[in-house]
Amino acid sequence: MIANKPRVGEPVDKLSFSVADGEGSIAIGQPKDRWTMLFVYRGQHCPRCKRFLSKLNQALPSWAELLDVVVVSADSKEKALADKKEFGWEFDLCYGLTEAQMRSLGLYITEPLSESEASGLFSEPGAFAIRPDGTLMLVDISNGPAARPDLEELLDGMKFNISNNRPVRGTA
Repeated sequence: MIANKPRVGEPVDKLSFSVADGEGSIAIGQPKDRWTMLFVYRGQHCPRCKRFLSKLNQALPSWAELLDVVVVSADSKEKALADKKEFGWEFDLCYGLTEAQMRSLGLYITEPLSESEASGLFSEPGAFAIRPDGTLMLVDISNGPAARPDLEELLDGMKFNISNNRPVRGTA
């Protein structure tokens, strides 16, 4: 069950995610120079996530021209690093998404079916476009692994929204 629905046009909670292949972290929900696209994935156990993120990685140069791309899951650092190495992902891959952060983003949360799936709660997929002022422009949340945004359509839409300074939609 979603704890709270993210409100477009309003500030995203200030959240920080640890970067898997670095010592630092990435923060969202605060002013910065560029737009941010945050993708939340289920974790290492999800083959659909790996296919989606590999497609994102192939298109990363086009995305990176327009905005910062951040990807996060509840996985451990070790699991995130293993996937990054295996698939050669070049985007900022973060780990350790907490239940409180999942709820803050309004994500669906799942209990694992077994220890082989995951060792604790994990979130279902989500995509969040965040304006440079830290407000939420666009949100796409799924309750399962099969429903994902089309990356080409999403990028095209974001190009249009950013270049035309489009207002937030779906506020009622």
